Parts: sequence; C-alpha cells; structure tokens
Amino acid sequence: MRYSEELIEEIRTKNDIVEVISGYVRLQRKGSSYFGLCPFHNEKSPSFSVSPGKQMYYCFGCGAGGNVITFLMEYENASFQEALKMLGDRAGVSLPEVEYSEEMRQKESRRVKLLKVNKEAAKYYYYLLRTPRGQTGYRYLSGRELTDATMKKFGLGYADGAGSDLTAYLRSKGYADDLITEAGLVGFDEKRGVHDKFWNRVMFPIQDGNHRVIGFGGRVMGDAKPKYLNSPETMIFDKSRNLYGLNFARSSRAGNMILCEGYMDVIALHQAGFGQAVASLGTAFTVGQAGLLKRYGEEVFLAYDSDGAGTNAALRAIGILKEAGLRGRVIDMKPYKDPDEFIKNLGAPAFQERIDRAQNGFFFELQVLEQSYHMEDPESKTAFHREIAKRLCGFEEEVERENYIESVAERYHIGYENLRKLVNGYAARSGLVKPVERPKSTTAGKPASEDYAKRSQRILLTWLSEEPEIYAKLKAYISPADFTQDLYRQVADKLFAGLEQGDFSPASIVSAFEEGEEQREVAAIFNTKLESLNTKQEREKALHDVMMAVKRNSFAYYSARMGSDMEAFNRFLSGKKELEELEKTHISL
Repeated sequence: MRYSEELIEEIRTKNDIVEVISGYVRLQRKGSSYFGLCPFHNEKSPSFSVSPGKQMYYCFGCGAGGNVITFLMEYENASFQEALKMLGDRAGVSLPEVEYSEEMRQKESRRVKLLKVNKEAAKYYYYLLRTPRGQTGYRYLSGRELTDATMKKFGLGYADGAGSDLTAYLRSKGYADDLITEAGLVGFDEKRGVHDKFWNRVMFPIQDGNHRVIGFGGRVMGDAKPKYLNSPETMIFDKSRNLYGLNFARSSRAGNMILCEGYMDVIALHQAGFGQAVASLGTAFTVGQAGLLKRYGEEVFLAYDSDGAGTNAALRAIGILKEAGLRGRVIDMKPYKDPDEFIKNLGAPAFQERIDRAQNGFFFELQVLEQSYHMEDPESKTAFHREIAKRLCGFEEEVERENYIESVAERYHIGYENLRKLVNGYAARSGLVKPVERPKSTTAGKPASEDYAKRSQRILLTWLSEEPEIYAKLKAYISPADFTQDLYRQVADKLFAGLEQGDFSPASIVSAFEEGEEQREVAAIFNTKLESLNTKQEREKALHDVMMAVKRNSFAYYSARMGSDMEAFNRFLSGKKELEELEKTHISL
C-alpha cells in the first residue's frame, strides 16, 4: 500500500533525522551538519554527513543517502512500509489499515500464503536435520566443516526418504495441495501422485533481503542427478533478481561484494568472516543481479571455480558488471577449485591476501585470451596484440583508455606509441571510439556528454535546495523540462513546485520514491559538492555558467528529437529564445 503524502510527511517531520540516526551512529557537529563513521561501509575517517536543515543523510564515501525513512530501510533491512511503521510508532502516529482492490487483495493474500508455506517447510527441514532421520544430512554438513552456529544462521535442513512426509505435514497445518504445488514443494506423477519434490537432500532455504524464505535449494546425498535441485520460479521467487546470502551480505558494511557460484561457497566464506559473499541461484549471473549488487558498492570480487566452466562464467560476469557500472575483479583460487576448498586448506588470512591481489577484470580477459595464441611465434603474437588493441577500443572515455594502453604496453612489453597508434587505427576504421564533438555555437550542437549534463543538473538542484532564494532569479529561464535525465526531471518538478509555493523540503522529495536505489540517487542529487566561491562576482558567474550548461544541454536534447515530436519542437523553439536571452543576461545575487 502507498500511504498518502500527507501521512508520510507527518511521520517524517515528527522524527528529527539527527535524533534518530544518533541512536545508531555517533555524530559530531561540524558547521551546519553532523558527521560520523558511515554505518554502511568500513571507514576510518568520517564521511557520513547528516544535515538537520535538509533532514537528509549522505555518505561521501559510498554514496548511501536519503531521509530518515531511507535510513531505517537500509540499516534495519526494512521495507518502506515497515520503516514508516517504526517511525510512526516512535512519533505516536498510527497507520491506517491497508485497503486493497479485490484483485490486489487476492494477489497479496496469495503472496503472503506462499511465504507462510515456505516458512513452514523451512521449519520442517530444519527440525528434521536435527533428528535421527536427518543424520545423513547432518554428517555431510559436519564433514564439510560447518559449525552448528553456521547451520543455524543459514537455516540448513534435510529432506529424507522418497515419500510425502513434507506434504502430509503441510496438509496437517491446513495448507491446500494447490498452494503447496504453487510453492514448488511437491511434484506429481501417475505412479506416486502428489509427492515431495525434495528428498534425500540437505536443504538450503533461499531468503529475500528481509530474511523471508522464498525458495529452496537441495544438494543430493550420494551420486544421484541432479546434484543440486532448486525451487521453480513463483510469484515470490524470481531467480534473476535475488542472490543467495544477500539477506546477510547487505549489512556486512564491507564496501564490496564477493560473488560465488555455489551455496556452500557462500556459507564457507561467511563462516570464515567474509560476510559480503553471495551467489547466483543455480542460473547464470544476470543483469538484474548486477543491479542488486550495485546498491552495496562499486567493486565485486569474483570467486568462481578455477576450472574452465568457472573461467567462462567469470568472463560473462565481468561484461555484465561493466555494463552495470561496477568494477569486477577476479580472485585466483588455484591450486584449489573453489572458495570452500581454499578456505579449508589455506584459511581466511590467505583468502584475504588473494582478495588484495585480485586481478583487474580486463587483464583477466587478456590472460584468458592469451592462452589461444602461441606467444613464441611472431605472427601469432602480433595477432594477439591486434586483438588487445581492438578490445582497448571498448573504453570510450579517453583518459581511461589511455591509462589502459599504458598499463597493457608495460605488461605485455609493447611499445606505448606503437600500441596507441594501433588502437587509434582500429578505432578510426570501426567507429568504436568517436572523437569529442564540440558545439559549433553556443545555441546549437549535440547534447553534452551524459556525465557533464548530469553533473550540471545536479549542481543546480543542490544549489536551489541550499539557497532557495535564487529560484526567483532563474525561473524565467529554467524549467523542470530542462532537466533531461528522467529522475532529475521528476525531482525538479517537485522542487520547483515547492519553491513556487514557498514550501519545500528535499527530505520530502526523497519520500516520493519508494525504491531504495532511487532514494539513494535523489539524496546524491541534493548533496552534490559545490565549489567554494569567495566573492559575489564569482558566485554570480558560477550560477550563470551552470544555468547556461543546463540550458544548452536542454536545447540540444530537444533539437535532436524534433522530427514528428511536436512537444520537442515546441521546447526547441521556446528553448532557443530563452537560451539567447540567458546568454546576454547578468544574474545578480
């Protein structure tokens, strides 16, 4: 349920963010803000700021940010509704009963029932592991050197026999066959009818971010196939958007994540102290899972098996991570196959050393590629160098590409200038790397680079939030439509409306977004670092410059989209006039 904006605002404003966060983090006042050690990643110098004026927090180290509701969502692993209830209870504000349409009521009821039947099944498997009937599973897990505490933490269990014990148990608890079937806990065939899907397996409950059981993985005892059997996808279990162990890893505060292939690898790493380990759920790593990881840091260490299949999986994952804007690094497991074996034989300190020496994803790709060439043969070696050059064209940012050319040249003993010419040659022929294009005039040209456009828009929104009085100076030239990033436009819409009414709050704008990732982005928008300007003239010039940057990008954005889009055409015409006027106008502060 989405509560009314008035109720959300009432609860938020009755919970001062400094008071709430002070209950979790030690804060010290510095100027107009409070600072402390970030609770969302490990750090030695405080970069976590809390602004009583904006009623927002932001970490300049890891990018975590939002309002008081966001903080509880992140710190307590709570949903938006759960965090709102905690704050409502704290402020003495009651939340209304949830009202659903009949269709939504039925869907929500089904979802809740699926969670309940999974929880009941997890309890049954957990209990069975610790009885004489579960000794086969218990001996297996103990043999893998898991402690009782670790088994308890992950809720490990056992499914015995080939009968229908779980089905009978769930029926006795009042769950109907169609619900048990939908949860993926039973199968059906003509010989046995309805029967347990999992049997003779140690069971790994799969939990979502709020520790709710959404599915299961089962490892067979013996040599039967398949070795691992997973629950099918259901209303509550989407394999591509969940990760095993994320319910624990999300609060590890490590600043990075370790991506494994198997459940046992995750459990072994957590037991050894690496609480940031997660694994995909019996499928290849997906874009959706990369998006999940991005919420908890920008660096992902790949702890995949050291065999051929693991190498290929790592190569695929590196590409997906790069597309998601994450840095992938590969941990060398040799001479052992996987993290579980490595930890058992060499221990946690040695694994930490491997993390510290983890290989850059691009150089790992080159290392694998090199194995396909005969480096003692000049012709084959040249072909390898050409392939390197083609791959270097994939770095669109000139500075990054130059840095990689320099590192590759040094590592593979290629002349820097020779490699650079080879890269530029391939880039020119293929169009993989385009030269920087500058506008021919101040009122025409192509849109600015995305990073530059976003930064200028962020600066203006932060400036407006800190000095709302400048709104009167710029509203004749800048409107929300000039913010060309979707999220920024939504923020500008709300901010400009509040400024027009003389009543706005950055923290209330954060509340308008329920998704944690969006709240984090909105917080970042309102916490862009502004350049320190000493004189009135410097401030006036800087404001005029950033307004011009936003307006130029907006004009170029709409001019590139005119075609049959009448709205873009109208924006182009009005934008041209506004840009020309702004260009010759002095903004006085």
